[in-house]
Amino acid sequence: MVCVSTALLLLNVAAPQVALSAIAESLRASFSDLQWVLSGYALALAVFLLTAGTLADRFGRRRLFVIGLTVFGAGSALCALAPSAGTLVAARLVQGVGAAVVFPSSLAILAEEFQGAERRRAIGTWGAVIGLAFAAGPLIGGLLVDALGWRAVFAFNVVLVVPILRLAVRFIRESRDPDPPPIDWAGVGTLSAGLFLGVFAVLRANALGWTSATVLGCLAAAALLVLAFVLVERATARPMLELSLFRNRTFTGATVIVALLAGGSFGAFAYVTLFLLDVQGRDPVETGLVLAPLALVSFAVSALAGRAQARVPLRAALATGMLVMAAGLLLLRAGLSLDASWLALFPGLAVTGAGVGLANPLVTFAHLGVLPPAQGGLASALNNTARQIGLAVGIAVLGALLEATVDGAEAGGRAAAYTSGVDELLLIAAVMGLAGAVAATALVRQADMWAPPEPRPAGAGAAQPAGAYLRAEK
Repeated sequence: MVCVSTALLLLNVAAPQVALSAIAESLRASFSDLQWVLSGYALALAVFLLTAGTLADRFGRRRLFVIGLTVFGAGSALCALAPSAGTLVAARLVQGVGAAVVFPSSLAILAEEFQGAERRRAIGTWGAVIGLAFAAGPLIGGLLVDALGWRAVFAFNVVLVVPILRLAVRFIRESRDPDPPPIDWAGVGTLSAGLFLGVFAVLRANALGWTSATVLGCLAAAALLVLAFVLVERATARPMLELSLFRNRTFTGATVIVALLAGGSFGAFAYVTLFLLDVQGRDPVETGLVLAPLALVSFAVSALAGRAQARVPLRAALATGMLVMAAGLLLLRAGLSLDASWLALFPGLAVTGAGVGLANPLVTFAHLGVLPPAQGGLASALNNTARQIGLAVGIAVLGALLEATVDGAEAGGRAAAYTSGVDELLLIAAVMGLAGAVAATALVRQADMWAPPEPRPAGAGAAQPAGAYLRAEK
């Protein structure tokens, strides 16, 4: 149930990609509007995930899970009924807020329900679902668009949300942090506003220009708000985010890796999908089938990685996953051409899927492993916040580069320019994969993982206080 809901949320990152051409024709949406249809969802996710994670730990994971699914379903209904591009973007923001509440609650529920080897398998399955849902999104979206039109992509969510809600209320046990900190409203406000303005600036830079007053002003305001958040957290006795976590090298490494993974591979594939649709003229179903090897290989490797996690060195496995992803992107780049067949693209897609499938669940283990299970909502939120910020920024920045390449081409050469632009994006994404491998090698350490405190003999003193899991640097 938790994995199905996670898959549904992630399908809404990828499935609308194959509907973009139909949306543009139906609602007269511009290129900037279409970017917002994709990035607006990721923006809302990035802004509210961390806050939702702390609220889930405090008020109950099942309660927040149900509330988030309800909001997500309502936003999906609004998307399906949207009469204009602006309304669709607004509805996507509502969807993203609901998804932001569900994400940390879902992973925290798994972390609380399972222990030991069962926990590793559950999280491995969860990680496999992430890769499968994102990569299979274009195929599922293509089938829906081809059969029923683009609105069916969003109506599909409503059909699934109702039974998931009924099952959640009936079968999920309530769980929460037994000693939650008070709500850090100052931290919530400054962080949410800072993230919103920062990601908003990157998304609008495509249309307004990177040196425009609006973009520079938003970036400056975002920097000031993030600085204010740091000062607030340092002055608060029990902050929403322990900044000392970033002294833990593994935590910092996992944050960097998951952002590079999402921004590089997932961000680039948004435009590979548009290449298949608009440049090669494939229909949505055919586009989904071409991308299917990415989904299938990613799912299989993620499932195996989850089961083998306890038997392989985390650092080496993470670095290997990111290197394989980079190699796959370079292979895909080598096979890319204006008239590339599915056979020419297959090796790159399959190898990229293997790399993503290996890295994705392991980086989740790294984030969860730094914090104790009682703080599963916060750990999940930190993991997914980094993922969604990486995705939103990746889509925006890579889109800006692609748009600049295409805009500079003559009318008759726009298809070739688009192909050249996607070729460049795949190279950038491969470099990001290499950077992730370096981060894994330099920062990830097994010694940084949280372990249950050993029982103290009677009269030996008080137990460790909350937060004592943070290890001093050696």
